[in-house]
Amino acid sequence: MDTVTDEVNTTVKETAVAAPSSGPLAQREPENDELRAVPLYEEYELIEWINANRHLQQVRDKDHCQLVQDIEARAEVLRLPAYQFLWGDMLAWGVCVPQQSRRGLTMLWKAADQGLPAALEQLGRYYYQGTLVQKNRERAAPLMQEAASLGLEKAQFTWARWLLNGIGSPLDYPQAYLWLKEMVIADKKQHQQAERLSNALAARMPAHKVKELNNRLLF
Repeated sequence: MDTVTDEVNTTVKETAVAAPSSGPLAQREPENDELRAVPLYEEYELIEWINANRHLQQVRDKDHCQLVQDIEARAEVLRLPAYQFLWGDMLAWGVCVPQQSRRGLTMLWKAADQGLPAALEQLGRYYYQGTLVQKNRERAAPLMQEAASLGLEKAQFTWARWLLNGIGSPLDYPQAYLWLKEMVIADKKQHQQAERLSNALAARMPAHKVKELNNRLLF
């Protein structure tokens, strides 16, 4: 682990040295004309950006691609799942680096294999829609269901919609119903969406089953 840490630390130092002193990637303080250092992301905040789909905007538009080598090191060397997701998305779509979609998808799968809900959800959507990969809804379903089971709300919404569109099995209705009914949502539109979806699922289950599920609700 010491060797790995040393390698990452070396990469961080090299990034600081290699940062351009002029051009669009350089951010300068108005008084001393020195490049302002961009702090590396904490994993929890990176996950928040990923879940809000703001991670690429952060890297490209706010930090002006200054942390590419650091991100790569934490994805490829330390194998941190949130960084694997970020690095994979950057490669897949050519953000701050030359586009390498196959390598990017491989990195997303590595994050998914470590159980990162956002990676499971995104791969599920890609296979469902045929984005970057061939459309394969049989492969998409377990990915989205797993992301939903790990508590990712947007995956729970999507999984419920897929079930109502014929993906999955009626045996999956009860758990999807519980996920929706137990959501604590401040946003009014999302709250109404959860209600519509849960009502639609309830309409496909026997009344006694819905009553049983309602008695199990935590909220």
